[in-house]
Amino acid sequence: MALNKKIAIPLAIIILASMAGGGWYLWQKKQAAPATEQKAAQGKQLYTCSMHPFIIKDKPGTCPICGMELIKKIEGAAGGEMTAEQKQQADMLGHVSLSPTQRVMANVATVAVKQTALNKEINAVGIVQFDQARQAKVTAWIAGRIDQLHVNKVGDIVSKDKPVAEVYSPDLVATQQEYLLAVKSRDQLKNSPVAAISQNGEGLVASAKQRLMLFGVKESQIAELEKAGKPNIKLPIYTPLSGVVIEKMMQQGQYVNTGEVLFNIADLSKVWVEVEVYENEFPNIHIGQQVEIRSQSFPGKPFSGKIAYIYPFLDPKTRTVKARVEMDNPGMRLKPDMFVNAIIKVPLGTSIVVPVTAVIDTGKRQVVWVEGQPGMFEPRDVQVGQKTDDKVQILSGLKAGEKVAVSGGYLIDSESQLKGGGGQDHSKHTGGSAKPATQGQTPAGTQQPSGGHEGHGAPATQQPPAKKGTLKMDDMKM
Repeated sequence: MALNKKIAIPLAIIILASMAGGGWYLWQKKQAAPATEQKAAQGKQLYTCSMHPFIIKDKPGTCPICGMELIKKIEGAAGGEMTAEQKQQADMLGHVSLSPTQRVMANVATVAVKQTALNKEINAVGIVQFDQARQAKVTAWIAGRIDQLHVNKVGDIVSKDKPVAEVYSPDLVATQQEYLLAVKSRDQLKNSPVAAISQNGEGLVASAKQRLMLFGVKESQIAELEKAGKPNIKLPIYTPLSGVVIEKMMQQGQYVNTGEVLFNIADLSKVWVEVEVYENEFPNIHIGQQVEIRSQSFPGKPFSGKIAYIYPFLDPKTRTVKARVEMDNPGMRLKPDMFVNAIIKVPLGTSIVVPVTAVIDTGKRQVVWVEGQPGMFEPRDVQVGQKTDDKVQILSGLKAGEKVAVSGGYLIDSESQLKGGGGQDHSKHTGGSAKPATQGQTPAGTQQPSGGHEGHGAPATQQPPAKKGTLKMDDMKM
């Protein structure tokens, strides 16, 4: 009996220890199974669509929505290092792929970047003005009465060789008589043997002649006076230049004083055009620059002139600088105070040039979408220079021969935001990689489809139902 107890107790202990060990082994195996399954799930390669990231499959194929080839889905552990292949795939997240159908629907067009000469056109408004160097006033050189006017109205054309009026002046008649007496005395005294007497006669003639010239009498008139031997009752008044009467102040029979204005004359064969250039554009203009003038009164008939002067001050109300353009006025077609349009062409030299529609201004930087491969677009930061109506100068960021999107760029940019989510910062277009999504996360801006992929613990958000007969959803890994 005692022997049986000695055998039974150790045997029971051994059996209990064996049962405890087996139970512990089974428990450890059961706990390791989920981790093994999870690791296997992590090691399994998945595929997704670059345009529709919620499409997830476990084998290669095409997207059931757009028909594009599926790409490998990046499954990088949080805090772990990515492989070279994963980094290359992460770089491609900043790119946007478009199928031929999508390009047509989005109206995406591309052009090759060229290095060409660019000319900037500055459009400005101007006003036709009198050429101030070709204006004059006809004044009375002596007090008297206007006996006759040869010009009776504004707009008459006058010549400097023809008198515009005749004035009667007693002072002028007396001065003419003095001159005639001086000439007679000179002729009488020139044969005197005394040199002082003969020279005195010449001095009297010169003094009388000087007084006549101060009254506005020309030398030719003085010669005629000396030849005739009698004074002229009326003195002809001439204009200093040929032109058009723009103002008439006198009437026939009116008395005038010395220095009083009779007419204003302007030569309109040449005119000024004062153009107003905005302060951000006037550094591009300079003296001698060719300017094209267009008037609504003469459509299709441009005029040409050159910048002769740039005013050294700015108009504080219009924020413009005036530039004076001197130009011929054939047929006097341009009238003073007429509004015209001025086109100033500024050569900017040879550089990289793209259409204005190719550049997207984000506020902080300028971005273009470059087609590196057929259907594959990447964002590129560029530095822009001068702009014209339809072209822009690129200082850096592009090379000749590259293709850029000139239409549909904003749609490509929007698609990039939908695809990239938190990985693509719109304010920092670099054309580089986006941060890959870690396990258990979905890219920001996208929603996890209903059901979720095995190993993802995020709550599922139901996708909107597809239209009947348009999309097969049974082959998606949702």
